[in-house]
Amino acid sequence: MTDVLIVGNGLAANVLAFQLYLHHVSFKIIGNSSLSNCSRIAGGVWNPMVFKRMTTSWMADLLIPELTAFYRSAETATKQHFLTERRMLRSFQEDQEKNLWLKKAETDAALFLDKTIYSEAGQRFSNFNLSGSYSFVNHCGTLDTKAFIDAINSLFKSDLTEENFDYTVLETDAEHVRYKQFTARDIVFCEGHLVKHNPFFNWIPLVPAQGEVFTFKTNALLLDNTIFNRNGFIFKTAAETYRCGATYNWSHLNDEITEGGEKALWDKLRSMLTITPEITEHATGVRPSSKDRRPIIGPHPVQKRVHIFNGLGSKGVMLAPYFSKNFVHFLLNKTTVHADVSVERFYNLYPSVL
Repeated sequence: MTDVLIVGNGLAANVLAFQLYLHHVSFKIIGNSSLSNCSRIAGGVWNPMVFKRMTTSWMADLLIPELTAFYRSAETATKQHFLTERRMLRSFQEDQEKNLWLKKAETDAALFLDKTIYSEAGQRFSNFNLSGSYSFVNHCGTLDTKAFIDAINSLFKSDLTEENFDYTVLETDAEHVRYKQFTARDIVFCEGHLVKHNPFFNWIPLVPAQGEVFTFKTNALLLDNTIFNRNGFIFKTAAETYRCGATYNWSHLNDEITEGGEKALWDKLRSMLTITPEITEHATGVRPSSKDRRPIIGPHPVQKRVHIFNGLGSKGVMLAPYFSKNFVHFLLNKTTVHADVSVERFYNLYPSVL
């Protein structure tokens, strides 16, 4: 018998698997990685600021130290590299935005915002569209999500079953769950937007959004470990290779690229660059965003051995380490699920709960 069955093979499932490993909890992973592209093509950017309101991202001061320690531990265990700590260049469009930045840099966002406003682009940012002043956000970065998932899959290959999960053969009782040859204490569904097909959690109010990204090549940029942000992002992934994104589409919910997405990405590139790069890849996936933009974690309202770990959305890289730890502590009876992410907030939507 194992402690936990994990269903899924994206970012959420693999973060949870490594978190269980760190806590010496046994597990098996059951998932078909070909069912959804989202985790493997994601930009993997984390950023502690919400630029639209110029506020710090929810819980950023707690989430970022946790994510750094977690992914570094995973790098050590897998002997692979997939985490890059960076800073983010934010280009100002008008003086009002710059003035608000300076105010926030002295008050509630002092931990993250550079207090200096720069006006000269210099050689380092030549060929970027920097028509005005700019500054930097600290404690940002990127996770190569595909490399992370592949590394964790390899680390736990003896505990991974690559197949579509068959809900009809899952058996549950008060003490255990049984699925084919597996018996476990608990089962956790980490299926992203495909949870809509799950009879245990298809009532969860996800608001999935398709996102599209470009990979491009050029020898005309000197970005190094900076993320350029202006109506989108650009960052370097390898020699002369960069990622650009991302789009949001709430109506086209599959892994097929769109003409609208391609146009939107080219618009972003043209707004950020003064050159025309060579596009080498156009990829897409569907983010599992929740109705209130918070993760959805915890036990089924009736089947208490059946759980969900989902709804990480566009901030999944930043959210997953902290809340997987919280969830594992819950499974070990050490604490409760954080109230803001608990699935209990949606129990009233479950058809059998009065």
